[in-house]
Amino acid sequence: MTGDTEVRPRRAQPLFAIGLMALAAAGLWVASRATWVDLTSADGLGAPQAHRLSGETWFGLLTPAALVLLAAIAALFAIRGALVRVFGVVLTLAGLAVAVPAVALLAGTAAVADRAGRLAELPARAQVTAATTHTWPAVVTCLAAGCMVLAGLALLRRPAAAGGLSARYAAPGPRRDDAVRRAGESAPPERVLWDALDAGTDPTDHDPTPPTTLDSHPAVPPDGQ
Repeated sequence: MTGDTEVRPRRAQPLFAIGLMALAAAGLWVASRATWVDLTSADGLGAPQAHRLSGETWFGLLTPAALVLLAAIAALFAIRGALVRVFGVVLTLAGLAVAVPAVALLAGTAAVADRAGRLAELPARAQVTAATTHTWPAVVTCLAAGCMVLAGLALLRRPAAAGGLSARYAAPGPRRDDAVRRAGESAPPERVLWDALDAGTDPTDHDPTPPTTLDSHPAVPPDGQ
């Protein structure tokens, strides 16, 4: 009985979506630290200069997106109902937006040399002589974006009543009311007993009349009456 009451709240959480979001956050963090483009420039006066552009420089939203995903995982434990579905829509759109620069780099349509020269902040007389792209960080970013999209779609498919904090951590008042309500329904006697005890209600007390503060002893009539 005790095991059942502990497992039930865990199933109410979107564990599949949370796992995908955690994978996406880790992937975006790794991609932001990896080298996306190796750049060589020359200004005609000295030796050629080599530059490395990380994912954080090439696509500045990678690190913030990873941190926002971690904060969003914590937020999923507090929201429920329609907010979960709205969250799923936002997460799906964000995943599609994150994938755009990575797909452009893999497709070779990102004008790598010109963009790399601007991001490297080369001197005015310097010219880009070579630009080499690394595809694996872009692939990791696409996989992370795919996890975000799948997590968003999973949240959209959840029932409206799912999500949110479990009843185990609810306030004493709602928990007590829920225990009283379930006592009048066709719930198993053992479950009703445990829920009532957990809510601080005496399961053997069936008198709905609240106790009064008046003296319960009968009044003693005056002498002579």
